[in-house]
Amino acid sequence: MAAAGEPLQVGSLTLRHRLVGLPHGSGLVRDGLPLRGDEGYWGRVARGGVAMATIGGTVVAPESGYRGGNVVEAYREAAIQGLGARAEAIRAGGAVPVQQLVHLGRETLGAPGWYAPVGPSPVRSPREPTAPRSLTRGEVQGVIEAFVRSTRNVAEAGYDGVEVHAAHGYLVAQFLSPETNLRDDDYGGDLRGRMRMLDEIVAGVRALGSQLAVGVRLSLEPGLDLAALAEIASALDDRVDWISLTVGPRGEYVRDMATEVPPLLGELGPLRSAARVPLLVGQAFRTREQVDLALDEGADLVGFARPLIADPEFPRKLLEGRTHDIRPCVSCNEDCRLFDPVLLCTVNPHLALPGEPRRRAAPVVVRDGGGGDVAVVGGGVAGLECALTLARAGRPVTLLETAAELGGSVAAAARAPHRAGWRRIVDFYLAGIEAAGVEVRVRSDATELDGFGEVVLATGAEETLPSIDGTGRARRSSDVIADGVDDAERVVVVDDGFGWWPCVSAVEVAISAGAAVTVLTPSGTFAGGIPAEARTQLQWRLASARLEARSFVSPVAVEDGELLVRHRYSGQEERLPADLVVFVGERRPVVPGFELPSNARVQLIGDAVVPRRVAHAIAEGRAAADAILAAKTPTALESVRRAI
Repeated sequence: MAAAGEPLQVGSLTLRHRLVGLPHGSGLVRDGLPLRGDEGYWGRVARGGVAMATIGGTVVAPESGYRGGNVVEAYREAAIQGLGARAEAIRAGGAVPVQQLVHLGRETLGAPGWYAPVGPSPVRSPREPTAPRSLTRGEVQGVIEAFVRSTRNVAEAGYDGVEVHAAHGYLVAQFLSPETNLRDDDYGGDLRGRMRMLDEIVAGVRALGSQLAVGVRLSLEPGLDLAALAEIASALDDRVDWISLTVGPRGEYVRDMATEVPPLLGELGPLRSAARVPLLVGQAFRTREQVDLALDEGADLVGFARPLIADPEFPRKLLEGRTHDIRPCVSCNEDCRLFDPVLLCTVNPHLALPGEPRRRAAPVVVRDGGGGDVAVVGGGVAGLECALTLARAGRPVTLLETAAELGGSVAAAARAPHRAGWRRIVDFYLAGIEAAGVEVRVRSDATELDGFGEVVLATGAEETLPSIDGTGRARRSSDVIADGVDDAERVVVVDDGFGWWPCVSAVEVAISAGAAVTVLTPSGTFAGGIPAEARTQLQWRLASARLEARSFVSPVAVEDGELLVRHRYSGQEERLPADLVVFVGERRPVVPGFELPSNARVQLIGDAVVPRRVAHAIAEGRAAADAILAAKTPTALESVRRAI
């Protein structure tokens, strides 16, 4: 077994260790070209310790791009300068720069394009409303030439390697799979024919005569099981320098926190036996133990994407054994999959728009003033982020909390089925404030704030029940998630119409207790608000559940053993049997029931301002701390940014 810290020769590349960055993008792209600031993101990733950084989101042909121009178009000479800035930043950070190249084929990713989707055959994707147009033989040659032309530009831009994307159900994978390749010419038929496009792309890239290393990415997906991938790996022989293995087609490959164990662990044997080149594995690797298991099973490299977004220094900290210092990816997929407007992260407030020191956030200043000792009231993630930032900058801080457990609503959410990923960020904060010496008090009365010149209120929010008859017989979703469901055969969960996690988690709690569940929503869909990949995994879990979802229905009254409901459009009323009714209620800020020091500056953050998402709470916790540090010692602010 190779150790994670050992160097590795991959073709012409010398990697300093076995931890590498998987393909992803910063979102800093306009009109198909990288924007200024994109190279800054990649420089941070490289300085964080990856041995190799692979950039994704880069297409090889016009028909594979979007009308909005938000992916890099490597086939254009105009892209070379921006591509080169990325490569230079990665190399300056000590890592090897690699560019992944892709043609999406029949997959549009839901974004409008100028051209018709194409594929080897007119087989409709389950993720698209229409079938693609089948490529002619001449057009297949054109795609191959597009990969070669894009590689030539990448080489001119200064990269050390390219990775041909033959995974996730995109065009090259569509040619490889017998489910999507129904051709009867020499690009179809048996495996040799289905591999011909990939073979000719690799051969064309090699014929450029450059020193570029060449890799291929493959994935387990419909039509391409482990045996098929092993056969493809064997057929590639030593024509490529590495094979990257992941899982799933589009919509499934970015697994959320319900995937607690990397799906490839325990599955590497057949491919390891077939591949004669280094094997790179990725997807949901989070810990040193998981990395070591993968290397023990035959992987040569282990890759990460979202952990680098949450903490660019993840590789360095992992290799140095500083695991408690890693700001952990929780796999919530709430920000990193949106690119709204660029790549952001729920748990990393440092990741921001170009030129900005941190994510935009605006604590509410209730009372101005400042100076003196700091009290943070509330131990949810907003208060914990504020306290940790201050303490790491050397500013003494006291954290006051009424509950026995720190972590607030995020710690509570982690108790729901398949949502334990939230526990990682709570544990990160708990370890951090302990190491930093934050004083934690159980707040008993308002006099404990006497003498503090800076007060940050992070008192959170609480869920309320709706104003209808009989809610005394009902329970809030937060209570059900915290305490579970007992002795209820028939449970009705009433959503607030926004399809977010409180409803989903309440449903899964009831199902795990063996209940039959009816979900009512005044909107059109159950779970319509959660991230797309999370909905896919939820569908897998609920496939055999006793679950009925009813749309455009609102509650009228909770009665003994029943719930009276009304259809929003017809006005028709109906009584539904229910042993337990659970409401996803409105969350309202908790108003502190005590006097604040008259001479203190008071900032209000997180759900105590308006209940929103975890990203807002963490960003406002950081912003409140920044304001305190800036008022006291301006230089301390920059030092804590570098530290965190």
